[in-house]
Amino acid sequence: MAKLAALGLTRVSPHAHTQQLERPAPRRVLALGAYLKNRACLVDGAVVHWSPLHGDLENPSARAALAASAEALAALATGPLHAVAHDLHPDFYSTQLASTWAERLQVPSAPVQHHHAHTAATAAEAGLQAAVLGIALDGYGMGHDGAAWGGELLHMRAAADGLRCERLDHLPVLKAPGGDAAAREPWRMTTAALHQAGQGALSLRQFASSVGQEKIAGVLQMLDKGSRCPPSSSAGRWFDAAAGALGLCPYQTHEAQAAMQLEALARDWMGANPSFDHNFASPHLDHWMVDLCALASQGRDAQAQGAAQFHLGLAHWLAQRAAALAQQHRLQHVALGGGCFANALLRNTLTALLSTAGLAVHSPQYASCGDEGLALGQAWVAAHAPLTLEN
Repeated sequence: MAKLAALGLTRVSPHAHTQQLERPAPRRVLALGAYLKNRACLVDGAVVHWSPLHGDLENPSARAALAASAEALAALATGPLHAVAHDLHPDFYSTQLASTWAERLQVPSAPVQHHHAHTAATAAEAGLQAAVLGIALDGYGMGHDGAAWGGELLHMRAAADGLRCERLDHLPVLKAPGGDAAAREPWRMTTAALHQAGQGALSLRQFASSVGQEKIAGVLQMLDKGSRCPPSSSAGRWFDAAAGALGLCPYQTHEAQAAMQLEALARDWMGANPSFDHNFASPHLDHWMVDLCALASQGRDAQAQGAAQFHLGLAHWLAQRAAALAQQHRLQHVALGGGCFANALLRNTLTALLSTAGLAVHSPQYASCGDEGLALGQAWVAAHAPLTLEN
């Protein structure tokens, strides 16, 4: 697998609907995927049958397509299905459809936490049977506590132990002023980080021209009161905060726009300054925002340096925590997953740091690191879980 990946090749063409795993799953499982970028799959032995990409399930046509795909995938099974896997969130259409299918087939409905599934998808592709440390970075996934997770360090047990998963650590929690609005308007996340660092007034200067002081003052008041500011450990929201601090993207017109602009700037800077490798690791990532804001007014080159600093700091923070946790729990393997790992600079930097620490690092090779590949992890967990089987 590693040789194929190094050559830029895979066993699965972009147009194929099947994937071959290194190891067979012990049970046949239909998995109905995520809410965003939904894609379902059937794991049958060592074969994964993938549905087409349906898109976001807020769209009625995507929901209809998922329902049709569930029928088509179930018909491909070489024997009785043992479980129907889905996300932990009870309100997702995929969760409700899974319940319907489980009742229809008289098999367990298997909820799998979002970031657990990301970790398991990578482990399934790598053929790992041992326990792993999962690093799952994305925009959102509901945690076991009902909160918004997205910057997670997880301990997933060995296959023989049912792939049980425990949250060991996470990125520092930020408040998301306005909830979903914070994901569309990065300036809100910058303001939240500055407020958390005791520098909320700095946001008034930072965004006065692009946002307006009245709007900023309103968000600061929300943060003071804790009103409509759900906490989140999301890596995606940290990228938004950094991009806003550097003056790159106070508003987003499409998903991950701020993060992609941040990566492009950092990549250019790192290319021009290959020896630039400062360690900005800190237990208080929000304090970085003050430094990044200071760079925003110093021109494009300073912005690019700030973008590089953020990437390196985040990678070092994750690597240091992961290495310590791996040693504590006697883990040798690290599984990366989640949409933030589409960022090659972050992925490659973190992989190098973890490898230097003596850890074996695994990234998705065939299925997407994002939610498009999540169903594989759902199915892999359900296939190994201690379920009561009807068939």
